[in-house]
Amino acid sequence: MAEVTNVTEYQAIAKEKLPKMVYDYYASGAEDQWTLAENRNAFSRILFRPRILIDVSKIDMATTVLGFKISMPIMIAPTAMQKMAHPEGEYATARATTSPGTIMTLSSWATSSVEEVASTGPGIRFFQLYVYKDRNVVAQLVRRAERAGFKAIALTVDTPRLGRREADIKNRFVLPPFLTLKNFEGLDLGSMDKAEDSGLASYVAGQIDRTLSWKDVKWLQTITSLPILVKGVLTAEDTRIAIQNGASGIIVSNHGARQLDYVPSTIMALEEVVKAAQGRVPVFLDGGVRRGTDVFKALALGAAGIFIGRPVVFSLAAEGEAGVRKVLQMLRDEFELTMALSGCRSLSEITRNHIVTEWDAPKALIAPRL
Repeated sequence: MAEVTNVTEYQAIAKEKLPKMVYDYYASGAEDQWTLAENRNAFSRILFRPRILIDVSKIDMATTVLGFKISMPIMIAPTAMQKMAHPEGEYATARATTSPGTIMTLSSWATSSVEEVASTGPGIRFFQLYVYKDRNVVAQLVRRAERAGFKAIALTVDTPRLGRREADIKNRFVLPPFLTLKNFEGLDLGSMDKAEDSGLASYVAGQIDRTLSWKDVKWLQTITSLPILVKGVLTAEDTRIAIQNGASGIIVSNHGARQLDYVPSTIMALEEVVKAAQGRVPVFLDGGVRRGTDVFKALALGAAGIFIGRPVVFSLAAEGEAGVRKVLQMLRDEFELTMALSGCRSLSEITRNHIVTEWDAPKALIAPRL
């Protein structure tokens, strides 16, 4: 097999290796999948304004997220059911994230429990939370994540109902019988029944709370001292409300284009959210990041860091833990090179002036002296 030289190449390898039902679940977006393509395409409409003749012999990519020092602003987004991709699933992802010194977010719907992931050793980990109708289940889960040493809750707010993912309907998607949603195993919520459409859509309709509202964000703060990141914000209005309701950070996300189709790409929504946040809380982005150049563009538009989702499950399917390590290493190397070629030696030197977008006013042309 030819050497993998970029993150995107793992997708084709995963497609070959995985059962169709599993690959389609990971790869597809909602309905027409317009936003799925747009999450990628939008990055190509942002160009660089590199600064030259700057000493770039030393590049520092380190940053802090909620007070935790990490080696680079590239983190792992929550993706469900990773053991469908590889037998080691979330264990492999957790181990792959430790030595690069970055953050892993564990999905509520993981095929490994919070305790199992914690058992892989030290590491900074966040827990993604879906709010179930039974609030005792939620409280119990949050307590377990806290006890297992997780450092923050990423509350997913864009899924009162599951988006319409037509591949899952066609494939009658269901969690393979040998796997369970490990965090819910003891609560009789760990298995998924076959359905006439998508088994996951039916599971969500039965278990996830559609009444979820801002008061529940307040409630969550009464049951945990962990910081809460609100994941799934796309507008200035909701950014302001999230901050008013005590959010410690915002993740600009359209759920990997799997929920509402025809929402903008996250990179296009980012600046609106950053401006509304006014520096009061950090703003992160997920969705469509496949290159170090994408990371730089997000930071230039004001993101404090980015999260990758699909590249994790695709590389996991291809090469297990080594694949996930390689994805993080490639993104790190590409990002470092982009910084150097743009004349930035630390993250604080990356500015809005390092990029130009279609919606920028043209730079004033200085009339040459005749």
